Amino acid sequence: MKLTGNTIFITGGGSGIGRGLAEALHRRGNKVIIGGRRPGVLDEVIAANPGMAAIEIDVGNASNIEAVAAKLIADYPDLNVLINNAGIMLLDSAAGRIDDARMAATITTNLMGPIRVTSAFVEHLKTKPDAVIAYTTSVLGFVPLALSAVYSSTKAALHSYVLSQRFLLKDAGVRVLEIAPPWVRTDLLNSRDAEQAMPLDAFIDETMVALGTDTDEVLVENARMLRNNPGPNEHALVTGFNEQLTALLAG
Repeated sequence: MKLTGNTIFITGGGSGIGRGLAEALHRRGNKVIIGGRRPGVLDEVIAANPGMAAIEIDVGNASNIEAVAAKLIADYPDLNVLINNAGIMLLDSAAGRIDDARMAATITTNLMGPIRVTSAFVEHLKTKPDAVIAYTTSVLGFVPLALSAVYSSTKAALHSYVLSQRFLLKDAGVRVLEIAPPWVRTDLLNSRDAEQAMPLDAFIDETMVALGTDTDEVLVENARMLRNNPGPNEHALVTGFNEQLTALLAG
């Protein structure tokens, strides 16, 4: 991906990985517009980054997505990069009764949201040079966290969708990238102070290096083992991973 001279829209850009990516790309001379549901948080980010812009968007609301996309395309006709980063992570109980509202919110935000957002922008992006669609998935799409089974499932489904979209857009001049983070110190599951999680700054630095290459899957080094696990012998790592994480989260 070209790292300078783009016009970039990032959903979920008010905090965590989204904010980290937005600020890193802003520093490299891109026009960055962040989207999110909390206007106060968005205002804080753009105040700290003069020249950055923000817009409220609810990726769980189809009509709002269409309205925001139309406004951004009109206001920023050079927009050529879309980063689908917004997401939520909630604990659930796959061994018992699933909370229907939590399940619906997770699927709507994490899977239907990025699909809808991309759908609203894709025809515009086909007309732009150096066009990119990127998705923030998770290594949990490859090695699921059993305590957050619905979240993990949405990331696995989004990975599958990325593969299909990448194939279908290969001759359209639009690159489709997948950013699959490991456990990072963000607000997801209150992980900001988790010692075992990767520091956010380190994750962003390594991710930016990978984004600047021709790779389609943007992985930091300590995500590779989990990314490479799926296959006929995957169950041992999944079991060990979940035993370790369950004990850690319980403690």
